Amino acid sequence: MLTIRQKRKRKWSEAGRQLRLLYLNTSLGAFQIAGASWVALLAARGFSLVEIGFAESVFHVASLLFEVPSGVISDVFGRKRSMVLSQCMTLVSALLMLVSDSLAGVLPAMVFSAFGYNFASGTREALAYETLKAEGREAEYDGYSSTDMMLYTFFSSLATLCAGVALALGYRRAYLVDIALGAVCLMSVLRLREAGCALAEGEEIRNGGGGTKNGPQNGAWKRIVQCFRESVHFLLHSRKAMELILLNAAVGAAATLLRFFLQARLTQNGLPEALLGPALFFMGLGGAAGARLILCCKGWSYGRVFAVSAITVAGCVAAALLPVPAVMIAGGFLSALCDNFLQVRSDVRLNEMVPTGQRATLISVSSLCFSGVMIVLSPLFGALFS
Repeated sequence: MLTIRQKRKRKWSEAGRQLRLLYLNTSLGAFQIAGASWVALLAARGFSLVEIGFAESVFHVASLLFEVPSGVISDVFGRKRSMVLSQCMTLVSALLMLVSDSLAGVLPAMVFSAFGYNFASGTREALAYETLKAEGREAEYDGYSSTDMMLYTFFSSLATLCAGVALALGYRRAYLVDIALGAVCLMSVLRLREAGCALAEGEEIRNGGGGTKNGPQNGAWKRIVQCFRESVHFLLHSRKAMELILLNAAVGAAATLLRFFLQARLTQNGLPEALLGPALFFMGLGGAAGARLILCCKGWSYGRVFAVSAITVAGCVAAALLPVPAVMIAGGFLSALCDNFLQVRSDVRLNEMVPTGQRATLISVSSLCFSGVMIVLSPLFGALFS
């Protein structure tokens, strides 16, 4: 017989184990050296910029179309299944890039890559929040969100810094490295456990939607339709949630596009090409700093966090118009800092506001809004920095 203290210690260690597996998945998933330099690798293989641009468009179209459905699948069939599907899709994408010699093979790889992103988007956050909530520790979610964002930013920036390594290895060896890391990620998600609420819902579906006469398949479809309906109802009647989603998307899109256009603008204004990788890595570290800094500002209201982030990002955009590389790099660093500074707080607030049964769906809606704002702002930023 376990004592109450032993049971409590075991309970807390299980939550810690779950979060450590999620941290491992985030770190290795972000450190994809071929994925971070796929444009350069395709160009080195002889693909034209038109073909590469078309492949990028296919990725975004697939991601937009599948963002919300993937969240519904996570809410209906469980977080762990969605995470496993995400890793499988990512592995299939890397395998297709490894063996494809034409655009006909690259395009399906981009679709699978988008699906891999979609299945994890919202699901990882929902699983972490529900794991902590099941033990009454949801107040600690901001710490998880901060650490997870910091790890993602650092390792994705490190992968970008390794672009030269990927080119030196060649696309086949580079994608083999990604596949090996992806296999480790898959093993880590297979060890995850469903949070109590998601597991119960999954069991209900497997049992036919609570004993309906139509059987398991119709029970699953009924739950999917119900999830869509409840999510739409929540968004229509929760003005604060929609405001939060749109405000976070606006600041995040502006900061992201600024760093994107700085890749070209820095070299055009005198930065040696050999220093571009380190400069981008340094700007990425700003995101890691912002994810950690928000923990020091727990007493700030969301309005204050948003105001500081929005004003700073706007100032960084203005500073990037100056033909001074040092000022541009500083602006990129600060914009990344404020992006994650706001993102972590928005993530925490949104998880607190949304119902458990629609958590992954509604977080996916947030990602969908971000993509929509990116589509609107992209040509505007292109004209601004041209």
